[in-house]
Amino acid sequence: MRTGRSATPEGLSPGPGDGSEAAWPQLADLLRTFSEASAPAGQEEEMIRLLSQEFSKLGLEPHVDVMGNVAVRVREAKPGSPRVLVFAHMDEVGFVVRKIEPDGFLRLHRLGGIPEKSLAGQRVVFLGRHGLVPGVIGTKSHHVTPADEKYRVVPLEDLYVDVGAATIREAQEMGLHVGTLGVYAPSFQRRGWLVQGKAMDNRVGCAVLVELARILVGGQDGAGSAGVYLVGSVQEEFNLRGVLPIVRELRPDIAISVDIAVACDTPDLRQVTDVSLNRGPTINLYSFHGRGTLNGVLPNRKLAYALMDAAEAAAVPSQFGSFFGGLTEAAYVQLEGGGIPSIEVGVPCRYTHSPVEVCSLQDINHTARMLAAFVRQLSSGIDLSRG
Repeated sequence: MRTGRSATPEGLSPGPGDGSEAAWPQLADLLRTFSEASAPAGQEEEMIRLLSQEFSKLGLEPHVDVMGNVAVRVREAKPGSPRVLVFAHMDEVGFVVRKIEPDGFLRLHRLGGIPEKSLAGQRVVFLGRHGLVPGVIGTKSHHVTPADEKYRVVPLEDLYVDVGAATIREAQEMGLHVGTLGVYAPSFQRRGWLVQGKAMDNRVGCAVLVELARILVGGQDGAGSAGVYLVGSVQEEFNLRGVLPIVRELRPDIAISVDIAVACDTPDLRQVTDVSLNRGPTINLYSFHGRGTLNGVLPNRKLAYALMDAAEAAAVPSQFGSFFGGLTEAAYVQLEGGGIPSIEVGVPCRYTHSPVEVCSLQDINHTARMLAAFVRQLSSGIDLSRG
């Protein structure tokens, strides 16, 4: 971990003081709004609207492409300066209705990496044709559960959802049908700097985009001479490629993915990595998904060290990250065109893909400040050549 010691550059918001709950209420409210949005992969309309509104409040002009990606240009590049893309996915993991039983119960497919061990008894919400439909994933009553079942995880194909319908027709009248998408029910809470709720992956990344835009738009020199584009992307939790059309349109020289980083500061994961909450964003030097998808990111080291220097210049902490078993859109973005120097930046998050994830407002703020400092230091150029 590197902790910056230099003075905060002009235009960057100050860091946390004494940890008071009264600090940064605007950021907490923004994250609550984003977290409570129901926006599974492929049906991100609510987040498209919310993120577009936040960009518009800052005087930026959001553009929504055919896929649903939300893009804004903070400024165009001056001659000789690079074009930088910072992106974060708007969608969340969820469910797909695969069958409606005669008595109105729903059967499910998973949409993204849903952990079965966390599902029984959870509240969910479906994006029905006529509006949101709440439900609960059924679990066998404890009093009649046989001893050999009490410690067994029920597979997704055996689970069902109770939406209060007694027949297929009643479920259909609610606006439900095969292919309807659902998500975990909202559950946002805050205690000090820590926030908990569904879809922190990756609504924290979306909050970073808004905070970064706020810093750059409010600074006296804007974003410096580099061209800066911010994108809220779609379908990351489905196939990680929804962002590609907007990347091809923008043709950036540098691409930075902002997503979550698995925090391992809990009793069950301390032996895995040292990534912890409240120690700043991770600058990932390695990621690889080894379960069926042979892809990942080995970033340009010069780019990684430039981000580390930017964190130090912004007087915020940062952590190096190394992650086996995960993947972000950067794995595909880096291969576009003639190749794009790309890197993953992570906001530490506990209990990823579960119904309740935990992050820190400090880490969100520090991530935005590091990225703002990085963009500004590009005014003096950056050498990312190889060999």
